[in-house]
Amino acid sequence: MALRGCLGAGRGLLRAAGPRGPPARGACAGGRPPAFGFLFDVDGVLVRGSQAVPAARRAFQRLADGGGRLRVPVVFLTNAGNCLRSAKARELSQALGLQVSPEQVILSHSPLRLFSRFHQKCMLVAGQGPVEENAQNLGFKHVVTIEALRKAYPLLDMVDQSRRPKELPPPTTGFPTIEGVILFGEPVRWETSLQLIIDVLLSNGNPGAELQDIPYPHLPVLACNMDLLWMAEAKMPSRFGHGTFLLCLENIYKKVTGRELKYEALIGKPSTVTYRYAEYLIKQQAETQGWKSPIRRLYAVGDNPMSDIYGANLYNNYLKSAHQNQVQAGMKRSLQAANPQTEDPLELRKDCNNSVESCKSILVCTGVYRHNADVPSNTEECTRETVFHGHRDFCFDPSLVEASYIVQDVNDAVQLAFKKENWS
Repeated sequence: MALRGCLGAGRGLLRAAGPRGPPARGACAGGRPPAFGFLFDVDGVLVRGSQAVPAARRAFQRLADGGGRLRVPVVFLTNAGNCLRSAKARELSQALGLQVSPEQVILSHSPLRLFSRFHQKCMLVAGQGPVEENAQNLGFKHVVTIEALRKAYPLLDMVDQSRRPKELPPPTTGFPTIEGVILFGEPVRWETSLQLIIDVLLSNGNPGAELQDIPYPHLPVLACNMDLLWMAEAKMPSRFGHGTFLLCLENIYKKVTGRELKYEALIGKPSTVTYRYAEYLIKQQAETQGWKSPIRRLYAVGDNPMSDIYGANLYNNYLKSAHQNQVQAGMKRSLQAANPQTEDPLELRKDCNNSVESCKSILVCTGVYRHNADVPSNTEECTRETVFHGHRDFCFDPSLVEASYIVQDVNDAVQLAFKKENWS
């Protein structure tokens, strides 16, 4: 999905983080407003499970002034999606010893507020946590949960024998036709969600009806969080993420129908849509704090080469391409001055307003990544031996999992960025 024109539509729905009012004293180094911002992953970078990474508090002591206000814009960019933004902000505030606003937090599903063409449709939502409330907060008006669908059609969920109906239930009436599916994150009962989602897709949103011809293309599917694995407190390296659930769903659908499951949208890291949204919030923070200098550079700090680093590098390539488009648009405007009849598309003018020039990836060693075990040292070795943990629809480019910088922890990452920016 292209975001041109969408981000501006969200203005007014979002508030930049931090207290309103004049810029914080000491917010500038040497009198300079910041020209850079940070995108921090959470799990494996700032916390592991419920425990804060020791370096995280030290990092944010560097980032904040004496009054506890951030001196540079910061967004917490996580693929978590089984909670509310406000709850994640409270968790981060407690872990970091610093007040974090919900408007600083991007969950895997946060960019769905931009998908307004689905907001009036009846959508099946899958995942765990407050999925219904999350959907409503994102703008969706008519949602059906997996549990509500199971209760309406109890004969569909047959794996767990203890939950099978003891008697034949009466026919279900008045249940709405489902018009699309939102996959927020990995559910608790995978077998139930896999079965019912497949039923909805095969029946064109009417799982209580007798199966006729299988529709294709199927109903729109919007998926959030493609992480195959994530890091918690366990000694074993990684836990199954939503990407593992998506892998199961895709393969079941193909095995049953002989066709590929298609996504209307894949968001969360490493999706460019998610990073574009993060850039928007970074700029909003800078504007609210009164920092006049445009944000030129982003530093994305993560622990997962296949999502954090891949996504940041992919977005860096996008920014380079956008900059080239700006140059081409400038040449076009020069031609238009000589020939006023030449068309001047609005989208080109919007592209020219993009001030961010780069997104540098910084890989830390406190989570999924363990020194040189995950990312081979050269491209030839990477192509031959690396197992690609990214999503099926993202082609594997070995260069995209090679971080701009590798450091021990998030405090070192902040120090590195400060050094690059000549910031103190």
